[in-house]
Amino acid sequence: MKNQKNPHSFVTQLADWFEKLTRNSRVESFNIISNTPDLNLFVKRDDLIHPEISGNKLRKLKYNILVALKENCDGLLTYGGAYSNHLLATAAAGKELGIPVIGKVRGEELNVQSNSLLSQCHSFGMDLRFLSRSTFAEEKHQSGRVEFEGKSYWVIPEGGANAQGIQGCTEIVSELAETYDYYIVAQGTCTTSLGLLVSIPENANLIVVPVLKGFDVLKEMRSLLNDDALFDLHQSKLIIWDQYHHGGYGKSSAALDSFISEFHSLNSFNIEPVYTGKVFYALNNEISVGNVNFVGKKVLVVHTGGVWAE
Repeated sequence: MKNQKNPHSFVTQLADWFEKLTRNSRVESFNIISNTPDLNLFVKRDDLIHPEISGNKLRKLKYNILVALKENCDGLLTYGGAYSNHLLATAAAGKELGIPVIGKVRGEELNVQSNSLLSQCHSFGMDLRFLSRSTFAEEKHQSGRVEFEGKSYWVIPEGGANAQGIQGCTEIVSELAETYDYYIVAQGTCTTSLGLLVSIPENANLIVVPVLKGFDVLKEMRSLLNDDALFDLHQSKLIIWDQYHHGGYGKSSAALDSFISEFHSLNSFNIEPVYTGKVFYALNNEISVGNVNFVGKKVLVVHTGGVWAE
């Protein structure tokens, strides 16, 4: 950032910081509720990366922060809703790295005390601005350097959904010591799923589980990648399970809640109803009803982290 006395030293500091945190992630086996035997099921525990900058949030921030430094910006500016884990992650990263961060929040009726997540963002030093829903919708996809209130900021779209975010998510695959036949991930902005799609082996498949109702996966992925030739090259690896949204983003169901409770009794890590609960539920159901045959195959679920707030 502009105020860093030694930018080269700060780049090294950033690289070491990112590497240290991503080393917290590990691959381990897990148990499914379905009693199908002989399954090789594994999970990449990106939820272990950091308490607030959890999972794919760190990955989507990495190259955005590095390019902000390269562009000699004064700080970061980003967008999110009232319960946005992306806002919390960006605020926490800004605090740890000494980077000023402006967070634009959907909902002009809100304030820094509206919930614990916004309060925590504020305590981390994030300058929270509350926008009307119409203004937020107009601005939330902005990306790149902007001049704002007499200073320069690197703008990160809602959810970290830009080219830098995709680049960071490709490193999920490069960290793996082994290859897998199937990679499975919950899908929101498509940033993580695109990073996986373009980096998994050619003979592997990526299964995505959209958490939004009525989500046009192919359209949204193609639009965000903004490279039709590259998307066409990898599209054949993509499998879509789009019936597991349980009513839409942030919504749950009695079946999902019951599944999560039972899953926790069998495993040592937590899942939540917004993202990770839906992807493990989908996997369990597809196996149980016989839609997929993973016997003899290696399957990796990417745990994208997240902080679930009641």
